[in-house]
Amino acid sequence: MNEQYKLINEQLKSLIEDIDYDISMLSNASALLYSSLDRLNWAGFYIMKDGLLKLGPFQGQVACIKIPVGKGVCGTAVKLDATQRVEDVHQFPGHIACDSRSNSEIVIPIHVKGEIYGVLDIDSPELCRFLPEDQEGLEEFVRIMEKHLEA
Repeated sequence: MNEQYKLINEQLKSLIEDIDYDISMLSNASALLYSSLDRLNWAGFYIMKDGLLKLGPFQGQVACIKIPVGKGVCGTAVKLDATQRVEDVHQFPGHIACDSRSNSEIVIPIHVKGEIYGVLDIDSPELCRFLPEDQEGLEEFVRIMEKHLEA
């Protein structure tokens, strides 16, 4: 993992230590990512509720309020229970354009007690913004969050 993500993940551990309210944790986590990573226009969370992904804490441009499982990049990440790293969202079948300036996206499922809790979603106005090292660092970021969300 590269040094930038090591630092971000260490900061996350400090920010969420002894926090017992998910919304506070997710809010600070989205602010940390948005302020630490360059070339983003959105960083935040969608949370599973009533069978849909519903908008959670985020930083950036306005966002879709709810996303059905299987629709768009976020819904596909939930349906497949797998990270989606998309170089050009306009080529992604069924992409939901919440912000037309977004060109690439990475979405990572979050699990609590073996079930999908929601997703971390990050968008960029730049094509091909997210590389394998971003995926590795962000998946570790999510694993750290999962441990605290389960507590």
